[in-house]
Formats: sequence, structure tokens, C-alpha cells
Amino acid sequence: MSDIENVSRRRFLAGGVIAAGALVLGVRFSRARLLAEKLPQNTNADHSALHPSVYLGIDPDGTVWIVASRSEMGTTSRTTLPLVVADELDADWKRVKIEQAIGDKRYGDQNTDGSHSIRSFYDAMREAGATARFMLIQAAAHQWGVQPGECETDLHVVVHRSTNRKATYGDLAIAAAKFPVPPKEQVKLKPKSAWRYIGKGEVSYDLEALVTGKAMYGMDARADGMAYASIERPPVLGGKVKSYDDKETLKVAGVRQTVPIDPFKPPPAFQPLGGIAVIADNTWAAFQGRKKLNIAWDNGPNETYNSDAYKNELRATSHNPGKVVRNIGDADAVFAKGGKIHEADYYVPLLAHAAMEPLVALAEFKDGKATLWTPTQNPQALQDIVSKELGIAKEDVICHVTLLGGGFGRKSKPDYAAEAAVLSKKMGKPVKVVWTREDDIKFDYYNAVASMYMKAAVDANGKPTAWLQRSVFPPIPSIFDVNAVYGDAAHLQQGWTDIPYDLPNLRVENGPAKAHVRIGWLRSVANIYHAFGIQCFTDELAHAAGRDPLDYLLELIGPPRTIDFKGVEYPNYGASMEAYPWETGRLRHVTQLVAEKSGWGKRKYGKGTGVGIAAHRSFLTYVATVVEVEVHDQGEVRIPRVDVALDAGLVVNPEATRAQFEGAAVFGTSVVRSGEITAAKGVINQSNFQDYPVARINEAPVQTNVYIVDSDAPPAGVGEPGVPPFIAALCNAIFAATGKRVRDLPISRVGLS
Repeated sequence: MSDIENVSRRRFLAGGVIAAGALVLGVRFSRARLLAEKLPQNTNADHSALHPSVYLGIDPDGTVWIVASRSEMGTTSRTTLPLVVADELDADWKRVKIEQAIGDKRYGDQNTDGSHSIRSFYDAMREAGATARFMLIQAAAHQWGVQPGECETDLHVVVHRSTNRKATYGDLAIAAAKFPVPPKEQVKLKPKSAWRYIGKGEVSYDLEALVTGKAMYGMDARADGMAYASIERPPVLGGKVKSYDDKETLKVAGVRQTVPIDPFKPPPAFQPLGGIAVIADNTWAAFQGRKKLNIAWDNGPNETYNSDAYKNELRATSHNPGKVVRNIGDADAVFAKGGKIHEADYYVPLLAHAAMEPLVALAEFKDGKATLWTPTQNPQALQDIVSKELGIAKEDVICHVTLLGGGFGRKSKPDYAAEAAVLSKKMGKPVKVVWTREDDIKFDYYNAVASMYMKAAVDANGKPTAWLQRSVFPPIPSIFDVNAVYGDAAHLQQGWTDIPYDLPNLRVENGPAKAHVRIGWLRSVANIYHAFGIQCFTDELAHAAGRDPLDYLLELIGPPRTIDFKGVEYPNYGASMEAYPWETGRLRHVTQLVAEKSGWGKRKYGKGTGVGIAAHRSFLTYVATVVEVEVHDQGEVRIPRVDVALDAGLVVNPEATRAQFEGAAVFGTSVVRSGEITAAKGVINQSNFQDYPVARINEAPVQTNVYIVDSDAPPAGVGEPGVPPFIAALCNAIFAATGKRVRDLPISRVGLS
């Protein structure tokens, strides 16, 4: 039994004692799963264990248990969402314990990416806390023989002011279970003036465990009798083993055997890639034995893939008419008149996730069921692929989610967990699959390579009278559909179809591109290349017109208005346009705010120094960024200062939000300086940080200032929106400092580092 399972079992046994004679208003994840199977949602069929919400429970000793259904990878969602529950409950945060949920559809969407944890679960968390508060007040009023309306809550107690009586939540828990769960309409949420935690925030719930080494990550999971596995995968996507010789491998001390894994059946989705697994007593033996495998590969059709030639193919496609995805006026007619026309090509290569924690999963297949412990962003997707690979019901796959040492979207794709499950079934014992850094880089779901063609006709003042933009990239749906070559609406919306400029003639297009590697989502996804193209082209036009880039950008954004996407397929990140309209006034405001805070136009910059600006909306959040750079004679780029202004609607945890935007600046620095995955004959060239480096301390921004707009708009995303405008602003700053226009990333292409 693993260390993690022991912890869960202890908590479940404690829950069994409570269920037998004490009450819980809700359940921790182990109890939540069992009770939800027995009881309809929001019923009172068993007064000994009522659960008005699967997210919340109160023990008779007053301990409040809150279930974190989203994965924790440094974004503090495991802290911030429970804060919302605790606020509505009027709970003492010091008496709150957080339990990580297993994968279970009863928690709703558990895929922790897309920057929507707070947006999607804010209301549910408030309702969970408010419902429990309502029931505690009912119980107290009944005990005191007064009307519930005469009672209220204070910190972890219910009080009756006129008689100066109070009762703790623990004292009331058993009695509260005897009351029916109220319908949503009866539950009143607290006014903003009464909030304890929302808008103020708290440090990470896991902080002490993190800094003392007690935090549980995927590599920490153990199970009795488990084996370790390292897998030699096909070097080219879609490749297969023709033959292999494991004689030398089996001579390595600690190696037990080798096990073939079947190649995937196209499309790849989240299936294992296939290959030969080396099973050993420890990781060292598995790694050393793997090096001695002698495998002959059939690399398949993707062996023809070369990234340099593919880049030229994308660029050529971007210069031909594509699929029109948004159109205003008649850009062609304006271009046909001639006059002053500007054109530019922009290019962003494949990008790897390169999270600090490589992939790992422990799986045990026993008695027709699979139990896994792994750092995953999407436990329900894991249940789905494991059930398919093993031929069992999805409900028979139990996924325990550990802390994640970074994710950036890679750990939403559970191919690595499916590998562990397949091997456990083959071996008849628990198996931990451990990826090396080289595996992590070479077998990623890469952020798409993209080529963008930009064209604008301008008037005498340099303002565009017609604008054409054409983007070409292998689409993410290609991992689910082998015939997918055009971008889908969900990714074309990311900074492309929603260009916010007030233009009389606009045409937005998308061209076809076939994928030769697995394409996936990475922090801010298509916004990376789309914001880079649009915001850098905007800067080019400003300089060509002899205009200040800030003034020019504001003129293009135009007056405050709501963008009308009539006739455009625009998913709006899955949110309603009524709740989250595209408001250019908010983008304009953050642009003006960051200009003010950064001192734009108030300082003179000498040789090799300069500033750049960019503004962008993604994941429903409006962000503007100013970056200051120093470029030394040898081409070394230093970033002394970054200023970021953001409007993310209601911000629950301001300090955690600032940290996300500080981190976005570091992440964006890595993309601009060195982010590039290339391939030759279908094989990825990069393998580790020596050829796919991430920003080190001396390369990261020295100072990042984050300014959060106070807003009553609904909460939006904060994990990803800081990346796109930073990348563009940095490249614009480099031009201001050197006169070198960065159109291809990374900047090493123009002799910078």
C-alpha cells in the first residue's frame, strides 16, 4: 500500500467513525465518493452523513474539510477556491483542512487548465459555504427556540445577539444534519462588505509542507512490491518496433525484464506511444538497462518531417488565400487601389512545456480495477484513457492526484499514466513509470509552430485603412482527428478572430497545416503566436508612421465599445457573451494604466536601451505590458523592469495573482530567448536544458510590477494571460533598443541571447 493510500485510508476510517454516530455536513473525498454513490445529490436520506455539497464537510470538533477538486501546480487554486468556501461559511481559516479530490465526475470539470478554475467554480464554492452556513443557523435557532432570521454567523460560530448566545460550528454539526438541504433559492450569499477572505487572499495552504519537504509529489508515491519502468519510445511519431535485442539490458543489475508496449492506433490522442519498457528494481537500473537496448525502428511516414522545410511550407501557405474566419468591409478593394502598404511575416516555432517535474505515474491493476497516483491536471481524462487501454469501466479507475511540479498543460494529457496502467496489468504488480528530462522534451505535446502573414494599407497619418492577417499552424484537434488541418474556433479565437482594433476593412484568415508531431496546449496556447504577430506588426506600423507606439496602439483600439462578433464563430473561452462581453474600454484602460505606472514617455533611453508595449485579451482577462530592455554590444539582452496592468474582474487572491503575472514574465522570457523545438527526419533534435534552456535567474526580469484593476466584473483567468503581451512587448522593446525587428522567435535568430 502506498504512502498516499495510507493517508487516504486513515482519513476514510476517521470518516467512518463520524458517519457511525456524529454528523458531517459534507464529506472529504473518500467519503464523498461513497456517499454520493448511495444518496441523490442534496437529499437527507441519512441524517448521520448529510452532504449538501461534495466540496465541504464539518466535523464535530469544528474542523472544516474542504475538497480541492482542481489540481495544484503552483497556481494556488487548491488554496483560493477553498478560501471562497470558507468566506461564505464564515469559517476560521486556521481550522480549515483541505483534501485533494480523486478523479470523479461529481466534482464537475476537473481539467485544471484554460485559466478557468475560479471563473467556473467561484459560484459553486460560494453556494457550498453559504448552504452550510444556512443549515448551521437553522440548527442554532431550533436549539434556542428563536427564528433563524434573528441569528447570524461570526468567525466559526452562530450568534444570537439579543441574548448574547453563541454556539460553535462543531457543537451544531450533528443537529444541522437533521435539517433538509435548502434549495439554492433560499440560500443568501454574503455582501461584498462582509467578505473575510475574498479579495484579500491567503498564502498557499501547502506552503509549510512545500518548504519543509513534506509535500507529496508524484515521485513520492510508493506501493509495496512495486517495480520501476523506463520506456524507449519510437523516436518518430507513429513509429513501431521492427525488432529488438535486450540481451545486454538484462545483464544490468536490478533489471528484471523488458515488456513491449503496443503502438497507438491513429489518431494518437492520449494513448501510449508504444516501445519497449525496461522493468527494474529502481530507476537507475531501469535507465541504465534502457540505454543498452538494441531496437530497429520502422519510423513510418513522419520520418520525412524536417522543421526547416516545414517552416518554408507554412510561410508559403500563409501567402496564399486561406479560409476566411472574420471579415469587415472589403480589404481587397482597398489593397487594389495601391498606395502605402506594409507587409510582414512572423514565425514562432514548436515549444515544449519543460515543467520542472518530469512526468511520472504509479499504477496498480488488481481485481479488475486500476488505482493510480500521479501529478495530473485532468484526472477524469486519465480515467477515460486508462479504462480504454485496460478494457474496464471508467468507474473502476481510481485516480489520486498528487501535487504537480509545474504543468503548463502537459499534464492534462495522461499518456504517461496510461503507460503505467498498461504495464501494471501486464506485470501483475504496481509499476511506476518515470520519464527522464529527455523523454519530457522529445515526446511532448508541443505548442504549435505558426507562421503569420500580416498586411496593412495605411493613410497619410499611418493609420490602417485595410488590414489582412493570415495564420497557419498545425491544429490541436489533429491529435484527435488525423484529417484536421485547419485551426478550430477555440484556438482561432485566441488573439486572432478577436483582433480588437477599430478598422473599416478587416479580413482574418487561417490556412491548412498537417501535423507531424503531437500538438497540444501550452500556457496561453495560440495567444502566444497570435499576440506576437499582431502586437509586433502594430509596433512596426507605429514606427513606420513616426508615431509613438502607445498613442498608435490606443488609436487602433479606438473608443470604448463592445465588439460584435455577428457572423463569427467565437466561443469566448466557453463563457457567455452576456457575462463576459469583449469590451475594448477595459483593454484601453489597462493600456493607459500601464503607461502611467511605467512612466512611458517620461524617460530618455540611451544606446542599447528601450521600452516596448503590447496589449491583449486572453482567457477573458485584459492585460497590457511594458518591458524595458538593455542590449549589450555582444547581443546579450537584460530586462531591468516589467510593468503589467490587468483587469481580471473580481480577484479572489491578489498576491497569488501577482505571482502568476511575475511568473508569466519569466515564462515569456524563456520563449523569447530560447524556446525552439526542431526536428530532422521526424526526430526531435532537443533533449534537455543544454539545448532547450529555460530562463535562469540572471536572464529573468529583474523587477516585475503588477497592477490589478479593482473590478466588480465576474472573475476571469490569471494563470495564462500574462504571457502573450509580455512576449510581444519584449520584442518591441528590443527593436526600440537596437533597431532590429524580431519577426522570428527565438531571438537567437537575430544574433541576440
